[in-house]
Amino acid sequence: MSQRSSDSHRIAITEDERLLTVQPGERRSFVHTDPWRVLRIMGEFVEGFDRLSDIRNAVSIFGSARTDPGHAYYEKAIETARLLAKQGFPIITGGGPGIMEAANRGAQEGNGLSIGCNIELPFEQGTNPYVERPINFHYFFVRKTMFVKYSTSFIVFPGGFGTMDELFEALTLIQTGKVKHFPVVLLGKEYWSGLVAWLVDRVAGEGKIDTKDMDLFHVTDHPAEAVGLIVKARERRSLAQTATIQDIGR
Repeated sequence: MSQRSSDSHRIAITEDERLLTVQPGERRSFVHTDPWRVLRIMGEFVEGFDRLSDIRNAVSIFGSARTDPGHAYYEKAIETARLLAKQGFPIITGGGPGIMEAANRGAQEGNGLSIGCNIELPFEQGTNPYVERPINFHYFFVRKTMFVKYSTSFIVFPGGFGTMDELFEALTLIQTGKVKHFPVVLLGKEYWSGLVAWLVDRVAGEGKIDTKDMDLFHVTDHPAEAVGLIVKARERRSLAQTATIQDIGR
């Protein structure tokens, strides 16, 4: 294979990869050192906080980038996001194709705010055409912070490792009391049934989690049911906030 052909098949190195792979003894200019990266990371946090500071009660929707338009889950993601947008919820996705595209599309169709938090990947993902407010990130952990900080619930469609990562991070934050009144809805009973059974039989069955931890998420096939759960959670948050304000005023 020629040098030119070989170069054309190289995968670009992302900032995450550079951060996590340090060569021992390597001498680098300051702009390639970890202290410099700390400043860049801080800059990403500042930009994300600034761009999303006006967002309240958003819903983050996750799922596979490999779900094609016309697929049943793609269509359900459109419907779910459209119903949520009509209820006044901004929609946040990873900004890419598949379920993310469908959710951003549904947000637009429901006249809601469509947000895409995209990530630098070694292969081009690109921002889907239905994102109205795009934000680009180099670091996964900065991006993940935005999903949780500005969302009050997650809807998780069938997906791969990235989808599972977001799902279990949310469940961990709820389980440990870091976030409250934060519904997590898994949409697609057939897809999620094996995971749920494993969590019940193996993880809870062996005492790795409490049985009550299974109540931290809901599984449904119906967009309207998912939206209903999220609307009820918003009402509970509002009541809790009112009670807190009243207690402070006493």
